[in-house]
Amino acid sequence: MSGQSITDRITAAQHSVTGSAISKTVCKATTHEIMGPKKKHLDYLIQCTNEMNVNIPQLADTLFERTTNTSWVVVFKSLTATHHLMVYGNERFIQYLASRNTLFNLSNFLDKSGLQGYDMSTFIRRYSRYLNEKAVSYRQVAFDFTKVKRGSDGLMRTMNTEKLLKTIPIIQSQMDVLLDFNVNANELTNGVINAAFMLLFKDAIRLFAAYNEGIINLLEKYFDMKKVQCKDGLDIYKKFLTRMTRISEFLKVAEQVGIDRGDIPDLSQAPSSLLDALEQHLASLEGKKVKDSTAASRASTLSNAVSSLANTGISFTKVDEREKQAALEEEQARLKALKEQRLKELQKNPTTDSSPVSTVGGTISSAPAIDLFSTPSSTNSTSKAANDLLDLQPAFQQPLPLSTTSTWGGFTASPTPHQPQNSRGLNVDFDSVFGNNANANNLDSTVLPACVFFQ
Repeated sequence: MSGQSITDRITAAQHSVTGSAISKTVCKATTHEIMGPKKKHLDYLIQCTNEMNVNIPQLADTLFERTTNTSWVVVFKSLTATHHLMVYGNERFIQYLASRNTLFNLSNFLDKSGLQGYDMSTFIRRYSRYLNEKAVSYRQVAFDFTKVKRGSDGLMRTMNTEKLLKTIPIIQSQMDVLLDFNVNANELTNGVINAAFMLLFKDAIRLFAAYNEGIINLLEKYFDMKKVQCKDGLDIYKKFLTRMTRISEFLKVAEQVGIDRGDIPDLSQAPSSLLDALEQHLASLEGKKVKDSTAASRASTLSNAVSSLANTGISFTKVDEREKQAALEEEQARLKALKEQRLKELQKNPTTDSSPVSTVGGTISSAPAIDLFSTPSSTNSTSKAANDLLDLQPAFQQPLPLSTTSTWGGFTASPTPHQPQNSRGLNVDFDSVFGNNANANNLDSTVLPACVFFQ
């Protein structure tokens, strides 16, 4: 199967009509094409999780709805898209998933359409179980183990004993479900499962790094713990040794499928003498007879073990930092490409709207600016007001000059001559009113009768 199916095209068209951009993008990210979700669609969904006006429950429900499809391709890609948003999206997304009672109910999923459907259905059930466990872990501790601060002052290294003994089992449960994906190199045969495996690989590195730092903190506190705490701590450490073997096998699969050797961390096993020292210390607290061991020998054994585990943690941290640096360089390259594309567009289509200079036929012509404070020309002053009102010419009339001998206290003006009326109505002489052909005496003669009338 290759290319989008008719169903994919119809569904995308329906969402285009309804105007739901998120639903349309989810549909395009989870098509029947046997390939991982496209990066441009995942980037858009990540951006949506960062927008405050986007309804996160609606986005999550749209992804959940796609998992009800009968095609293993659509369901697998829906799980991959959800996992991608849990890792790289805004924390609001995983917070909402953690608040739900149930996420993916795919424990009985089976695609009977073909042999490949049978094979991939097994991994879909395992993958959905891990995503459920990842959300449950967040609900229990209120943070994502793959995103916690690491180092000597990190969260797992500075956690107190009581909280540490409750937190490490949660990491162990999540790590167990992740490793239960249990895929071999010859089973990674298509782009859909490969995309899911890459996300699981990155989660495994970060999760084990937090797990490793929790164990270092546990060992540093072990010889100061109470008897019950030492018993729980010893059990946790034994499970940790088992999981180191399983994570080593998981990393071998990653190397076999072509992941760069520099992106795969090195695992350093703690000395076996440490386990003996831990067991003897617990036995001494229980009152059993044990071999005598000096404090110096115990301190030396503990120091060697912590140093070995610290080297493992450094190796995991370097891999994570290289991944972040690669992502940063990729974003910078994309930004540079967008800038270059924009500059080319501006060079091809220069903007001329905001410029008063117009270029027509290769010549440059500039409209003369209007001087609002200059004295109008004689041609403008002699034009009639009626024509000026109709033609809307930008010429301003000069204010009427006032006679210095004519004041409101005493008038020296001659009466205004009577203007004859025609049969059509009042005939107004605009030249006399607006002062085009009138002098100061004409103004006084016009104003005088009105003043005498109001007296």
